[in-house]
Amino acid sequence: MNLVKQNWTEKDVEPFQEYLKSFSKGEEKAMWEKRICNTSLPCLAVPSQIIKTLAKEILKGNYIEFLDLSIWENLSNTFINGYLICQIKDFSIFKKYLDSYVQKCDNWASTDTLKFKISKNNKNDFFNLSKIYIKSKKPFVRRVGLLILLKLLNFEEFTSETLKIADSFFDEKEYYVNMMNAWLICDAFIKYRDETLRLLQGKTLNKFTQNKAISKCRDSFRVSEDDKELLKTFRI
Repeated sequence: MNLVKQNWTEKDVEPFQEYLKSFSKGEEKAMWEKRICNTSLPCLAVPSQIIKTLAKEILKGNYIEFLDLSIWENLSNTFINGYLICQIKDFSIFKKYLDSYVQKCDNWASTDTLKFKISKNNKNDFFNLSKIYIKSKKPFVRRVGLLILLKLLNFEEFTSETLKIADSFFDEKEYYVNMMNAWLICDAFIKYRDETLRLLQGKTLNKFTQNKAISKCRDSFRVSEDDKELLKTFRI
């Protein structure tokens, strides 16, 4: 199927879906994907490399029109949409489509597939967006907010406020949000050891996040053996 189109219409949806399904690894793999991703969406078990290849082909044409078709029938559709959204250079347009995307997310794979292109020109826009998302009532929107903050750790000026935000999730009950927060704190420790160490010393995080962040640090080859032993003393 030709995916490099200048015009996508509703008539293209069914042929595209059939083409996508032709790459499925079968019902057994699809059931495994559904169980691992813990999603309510149907799964096709299309390999990630094929997903990326298809998305790259769509990107060569009018991919915005493809996004406007709002194809969300299965998890593979979600991955394709996520890839395309992250290619949008204009931040206001990007935000419009991402806002719609995150509202539909019901699993960790749909959030973690997002590969944000954060630069010195849009870093403040991303930071402000993260502060909106972490206030959402939907757990996977909050997870995306924390994911953005994790990526922003590449810019040192956001470190202090990022750690304050991470510390504000004491009452968080959702596993997938707490897990992302733990990843965030682990990465912060690796990049900004002293400041993050003070947070962990204070033991103000909820028990799961504190202990999981420490476990992730102890599993990392980027953390010294001395620090791994030190971190053990901060477990709750």
